[in-house]
Amino acid sequence: MLFYLPIALTALATTLYHIAQKSIVPGVHPMVSLVITYATSLMACLVVVPFAPGGVTFVRSLRDLNWATYVVGLSIVGVELAILLAYRAGWKISLASVVANVATALLLVIIGVVGYREHLAARPVVGLLMCLGGLALVVRP
Repeated sequence: MLFYLPIALTALATTLYHIAQKSIVPGVHPMVSLVITYATSLMACLVVVPFAPGGVTFVRSLRDLNWATYVVGLSIVGVELAILLAYRAGWKISLASVVANVATALLLVIIGVVGYREHLAARPVVGLLMCLGGLALVVRP
């Protein structure tokens, strides 16, 4: 059960995220929306810090951060802005996330195999080919 809980939480949170992104007022400047989004996220994180597991102090954690945390922050801005602009460009809520996530998954497979020397068995390769086929069907007008 604990194995699947993070995936279920991800699915629920991502669903809420896309509904909210699609509902942002079109006339609002995208960066202003992101500033408020991140201010809200900051407040939520600060409230949750004392209750989060880990046993490491807040200050110690700040000292131990590396470059990856900052790259994640910049990447999040890219993801948020891209999804917001996709919805404003007319992407359907039923397709935008699917197309973006399948494309991301395919890129991560290449990175995993080439950069991390991960091995892919035949069955996952067939699944990836099916994803490519599905992606082609979804994005065709």
